[in-house]
Amino acid sequence: MTLPPLSLYIHIPWCVRKCPYCDFNSHAVRDELPEAEYVAALLADLDDETTAAAGREVASIFIGGGTPSLFSADSIADILRGVAARVPLAADAEITMEANPGTFEQERFAGFRAAGINRLSLGVQSFDDACLKALGRIHCAADAETAFRRAREIGFDNINIDLMHGLPGQTIELARGDLLKGLELAPDHLSWYQLTIEPNTEFHARPPSLPIDDTLWEIQQMGGELLAAQGYRQYEVSAYARDGRQAAHNLNYWQFGDYIGIGAGAHGKLTCADGRIMRRWKQRQPKAYLNPLSRLGGEQPVAVEELPFEFMMNVLRLTDGVPANLFSQRTGQPLSIIEPLLDQARRRGLLLDDPARLQPTDQGRLFLNDLLGLFLAD
Repeated sequence: MTLPPLSLYIHIPWCVRKCPYCDFNSHAVRDELPEAEYVAALLADLDDETTAAAGREVASIFIGGGTPSLFSADSIADILRGVAARVPLAADAEITMEANPGTFEQERFAGFRAAGINRLSLGVQSFDDACLKALGRIHCAADAETAFRRAREIGFDNINIDLMHGLPGQTIELARGDLLKGLELAPDHLSWYQLTIEPNTEFHARPPSLPIDDTLWEIQQMGGELLAAQGYRQYEVSAYARDGRQAAHNLNYWQFGDYIGIGAGAHGKLTCADGRIMRRWKQRQPKAYLNPLSRLGGEQPVAVEELPFEFMMNVLRLTDGVPANLFSQRTGQPLSIIEPLLDQARRRGLLLDDPARLQPTDQGRLFLNDLLGLFLAD
């Protein structure tokens, strides 16, 4: 069995404050950040993962959060040097870091670039100050524009902007304005996605007033057309990119590749030499993660009967899908075990009628949950 490509995810869990819509593993900073202690824990965590990785080359790194840009450039450099000392890193590896566009973080951009970060992902969310306030963000629209321009001047030639739509009080005109502001900056990649109310968030406990479904649909249609007209192709459910600027790290997830996860609450997936696919996860609470005796949250193999759904849940997010033979390559199971389900999806017009590809139709993308539901284990 040929092993899939391997990526590395690094989680830094602290934020200045928790946003009311966020269900990620993030924790508001209450005291001084334990940077040195956490960097040491990350590298010790990676030491524990390298045996399972068995010397495989890492094709991409993503440092997410939380707000990784709260860490100093020296700490980010220490992390990346430590990674390079422990695992083989591809010469052209994409190394992404998430950053807030606040003034505090902007001062560190040059240091992050010098440390080895070659792709920056800016959590803008909106260019409208009223929307930013409703989202609990601590930066303003002017901060976001300044941050992007500063990153370009420093030498970042691969920048993603995160933008939300369907925000409290947002109209179609406001959503269009957000996209136009973003497009004026000419980012290489846009993550443009609808705000959803997730359990265990402040918005779930106290839901804001969101646009009605008809407005949400019109925003989605307007945005897709505007992005396409500006040369951004939708290659995934909520990801748009210029040619050659698709996110390599995220593509590996969506193509059911392997990834190591280090950091508080990080998850990983590794294919073993015997064909088993193992999932590992780390303790969510930073204090527990810093204790080497309690760092590992758990691990378990993916059950064979769950593999079809696990695989499809990822690859069917891609506009172009994947070659059909990737199912066998990545799961170790014959395609024949899901052929009846594929036939059913094709008859319903949800899957492209092409035996060589697993690709959702336009209808399949609109009703993705229905399409994925076909592959759930009984």
